[in-house]
Amino acid sequence: MIPPLKGTDDAAKALIWMEELRLEYLPVVDNQKFLGFLSEGAILDENDASKTVGEYYLDGKECFILQHQHIYDAVKKATDYDFQSVAVLNDDGTYKGLLILSDLLSVFSQSAFIQSSGGIIVLSINQLDYSLSEISRLIESNDAQILGSSINVDKNDFSKFRLTLKINREDLTHIIATLERFDYKVIAKYHEAVNTSNDKERLDLLMRYLDA
Repeated sequence: MIPPLKGTDDAAKALIWMEELRLEYLPVVDNQKFLGFLSEGAILDENDASKTVGEYYLDGKECFILQHQHIYDAVKKATDYDFQSVAVLNDDGTYKGLLILSDLLSVFSQSAFIQSSGGIIVLSINQLDYSLSEISRLIESNDAQILGSSINVDKNDFSKFRLTLKINREDLTHIIATLERFDYKVIAKYHEAVNTSNDKERLDLLMRYLDA
């Protein structure tokens, strides 16, 4: 729904579109071929709104995905270039449209990972030891399921992964104990552990009474 700029458009038009669309970059297309992105900063630096788009240096010439690629690829491109949007091309390079990062994030927000109730744990794992199937087996042995996962290289130790798991249980106490029993390192946990302190206090009182 966002029209691309043409090289013959003037910079004043580009600024108006950027303000209306609340975007700092707009794609530039010539004969259906993607040329790159014109930035608001480039126009303001020149301070000459009469110049045509074609007279400006274009950023992000590689900030595009092909139409058959996954939206994860689009998010990676946008973050790699620190852009708000990513161009979408046919396999032959024909420009098809623009994906806005905020729209992509709204898609993620509807996933089970975000919407479903449950707890989250973060594991630190040696890359050579990583096996999601093994971790899933241990979690399922506690009558639980993984709703979603994400994995990142640990910035403090490039030999390790940080694996984030969303699990369909509010109390992850037994799952965490199982994972730690198999030498998995839990570095963060977000859940509602069942409070058993009152029961323990009652049991202690009973035992003291019986010993009296």
